[in-house]
Amino acid sequence: MLTTRRSLPALLAAVAWLLAACTTPVQQPQPKPPVTMPPPVGPVAVPEVAPAKPQPAPLMTPTTFELLPGWRDDDLRQAWPSFMASCRALGNRADWRPACTAARVVDGGDAGAIRSYFERWFVPNQIRAADGSDTGLITGYYEPMLHGVRKRHGSYQTPLYQVPDDLLSIDLASVYPDLKGRVLRGRLSGRKVVPYSTRAEIERANLPGKELVWVNDPVEAFFLEVQGSGRVRLDDTGETVRIAYADQNGHPYKAIGRWLVEKGELTVEQATAQGIKAWIAAHPERRQELFNVNPSYIFFKEEKLPDPGVGPKGALGVPLTPARSVAVDPKFLPLGAPIFLSTTEPGSEVPMRRLVMGQDTGGAIRGEVRADFFFGFGDGAADNAGLMKQRGSLWVLLPQPAPRQP
Repeated sequence: MLTTRRSLPALLAAVAWLLAACTTPVQQPQPKPPVTMPPPVGPVAVPEVAPAKPQPAPLMTPTTFELLPGWRDDDLRQAWPSFMASCRALGNRADWRPACTAARVVDGGDAGAIRSYFERWFVPNQIRAADGSDTGLITGYYEPMLHGVRKRHGSYQTPLYQVPDDLLSIDLASVYPDLKGRVLRGRLSGRKVVPYSTRAEIERANLPGKELVWVNDPVEAFFLEVQGSGRVRLDDTGETVRIAYADQNGHPYKAIGRWLVEKGELTVEQATAQGIKAWIAAHPERRQELFNVNPSYIFFKEEKLPDPGVGPKGALGVPLTPARSVAVDPKFLPLGAPIFLSTTEPGSEVPMRRLVMGQDTGGAIRGEVRADFFFGFGDGAADNAGLMKQRGSLWVLLPQPAPRQP
């Protein structure tokens, strides 16, 4: 019994040791690492979408004769000879043949019959620029008279040149049909075609042997180039000849009046032919500087003048009719087509509305709603052309197909 009592405490101690050895120690929670916040997010860049470009306005919008301002008031008998001249040039084309054939039986002295003819055979189309504008610049030109001689002497010191032998004029449409109406001008330098001489270069170097005539006024000679053709009275023989456009040096036309305005020499209102000539008279030492602003140079050919009452030939190849022919940009308006013009008289607000024919072109005539009004020959024509810088609208008349036979 004594042995048993002594072993109980030992037993209890052993059990306590075993329990302590088998107990899993409690794990203390480890401190969590600090949370690192991401940097602030800026605004998300959204790709910019370019606004859609506005579609260009249609060049031609069909309308009716009733909507042409002044159509009923125009004396179409005055336009008829000019229209028949266009038909002589266009009448063999399929789109023009029916209308031009029908015109042969119209009484050109009957204004009502002429009006009915146009209303039956044509559709008026209002012309607009790509930005939608239906008005544009209407200027004027004329056939000037100069005084000259065959051989240089005295005051006759300014030459009018014929086409130089080294000028190349290449019709690009013969190679690239899409470039119809585009002509590349230049000269050969080795095996390359390079630009032809500018006005300043021609004036410095001259073109010996290519003088058609010598005239006595360099200012009028410059304005002859702007007009494109004119007459020269040969003071040594008494003969009057026509000097007609033959070719151009390939450089773009630059308006000297605009340059004078940009330089602050003239106001826009003063930049007429008369105003420019007055400025030159007041600054003779700067005359050639002014002329050289325009690098374009016109070459001429001589034509006889059997009938002084007949105007010069335009780009269509028919004589121009005073007050019924205009120059247009053939990139936009068909050459030879009838055009109804609504503008104002030179330097005034008096309406001028009439039917004209687009029978000519010009280096300064660029754009959709753009026309150069031919005033004819003489001092009055020169005065009107010099003042003509008006706003106006155009409607081109396009032929309708022939009616079907029942």
